[in-house]
Amino acid sequence: MRLRSTLVVGFLFVLGCTVFTGTAAGSEPFTDLNARFVSLGVNRTGEALVTYARADGKVRHVLVWGAVNAGPPLRGVPQTHFVYDYAGGWRKYRNGSYWKTFKNACRPYDGPALQVFVAACKAPDGTYWALQIWQRNLPHRGFEPWLPVQTAYDLRLSHWSGEIAQLEVHTDWAFGSAPDLFGRLTYGGQPVYGFGTTRNGIPTDGYGRSLYIDTYDSPYGAGWKRETSIVFRNPSGVFCYSFWPTRDVSLPGYPNNLRPAGAGSRYRITVPGPGVTPDLVWEGAALAAFSSGNSDQVTYERQMNVLLDQLSGVDKFCPTQH
Repeated sequence: MRLRSTLVVGFLFVLGCTVFTGTAAGSEPFTDLNARFVSLGVNRTGEALVTYARADGKVRHVLVWGAVNAGPPLRGVPQTHFVYDYAGGWRKYRNGSYWKTFKNACRPYDGPALQVFVAACKAPDGTYWALQIWQRNLPHRGFEPWLPVQTAYDLRLSHWSGEIAQLEVHTDWAFGSAPDLFGRLTYGGQPVYGFGTTRNGIPTDGYGRSLYIDTYDSPYGAGWKRETSIVFRNPSGVFCYSFWPTRDVSLPGYPNNLRPAGAGSRYRITVPGPGVTPDLVWEGAALAAFSSGNSDQVTYERQMNVLLDQLSGVDKFCPTQH
């Protein structure tokens, strides 16, 4: 019986610098939220020009350069990151009209399929650039947003060559009852992880990556709702998460804000790619409720526990949760 869910990255892709108009939000976000009417161009010198309308209607021409792919986690060494010129060339060339003479050399996109997609193209040097969009700041536990930033869309840019990161996701049950998700993030065959987080679990360096978990048709209500965000563990790149009633310190009313277990009929995980590589999305169906009298489920759960041990290696945090 095959119950495991595994990643399929993307279901939308385009040829060339196809552009979607409308609300828009790569692996590094722009400072402006809710950008609209977005376009992407790339020249022969390795610069990208991203043009969009801000929420207030003002058009911005942002020149971006200086990064490709991702570096392996190295304490004290900065992760790969872009340089942004929000003045259309003034920061780099002292020419605020540089964007007007920008010569786009984008070629049709023939790279991997991407989700949360806005635009992409193949640069003359054979590398790829892409823009993606999604809501990163939704409140946890299906709580209704109370601040504008919580519903905003990030516009995110990526630049890479070769293979992108791989998000591996599996479903089982924790302690023989709660629906559970686990897996790991790898890039170039190596685990992706950071070296620290804040008290609220936010990565404190450019290597750490959070995964954003959404649940569909859950006790929170119909449709997709944000469950939570957690980080991939150091040094295994593994994550594990199970659904339980929770009092969430990030929500109003804590500690008197008990939320129900957010188990749904489907789950979705969105992850910013390491360095400046593309963001990843996994989606899969929930498993049926666990029964100790179901021999297929018992066998499957044992197999998943062995797999989690193998993925975790010396990191025993997640296996102790099963």
